[in-house]
Amino acid sequence: MTEHGADAAGLEVYVLTTGGSIDKIYTLQGEMEIGPSAAGELLERAGLTNHSIVPVLTKDSLDLTPEDRDRLAELVDGCPPGAAVVITHGTDTMPETGRHLLKHIGHTDKTVVLTGALQPAAMSHSDAAFNLGSAVIAARTCPPGVYVVMHGTVFDAATVRKDKAQGRFV
Repeated sequence: MTEHGADAAGLEVYVLTTGGSIDKIYTLQGEMEIGPSAAGELLERAGLTNHSIVPVLTKDSLDLTPEDRDRLAELVDGCPPGAAVVITHGTDTMPETGRHLLKHIGHTDKTVVLTGALQPAAMSHSDAAFNLGSAVIAARTCPPGVYVVMHGTVFDAATVRKDKAQGRFV
């Protein structure tokens, strides 16, 4: 039995996409830019059928504004009660967005999980698929609240930070 009930596997997952490294692609000019969201393809490859992809932004997380974060909070708030919500996000400001969501949606009845990738999904050695899969599991099984999931670890959004020297979240 999970926090979401006996049938967490059937719980629809709402995936809000914002861009970030997970969605970066190489252009013909050899530059990296944010392309279409990789989330749908990654989830389909994993066999997850009960999900909705909601494209929200196509930005590097360093370019997110308070208004962008307010929009995310409104979209999360608009998800059904008890929803499992995953937000794909750039890693540079993921902790700030997590804390913004905590502040603006308060004691939510939803489980909200932010995740991303240090290497774009388009790269062969990317951590994107693992992180996204881990985020789906966390969104379906953790108690309501706001979390960051990276590299097989669930972090409380209130205290998580990115250690740039280690290239990890702590």
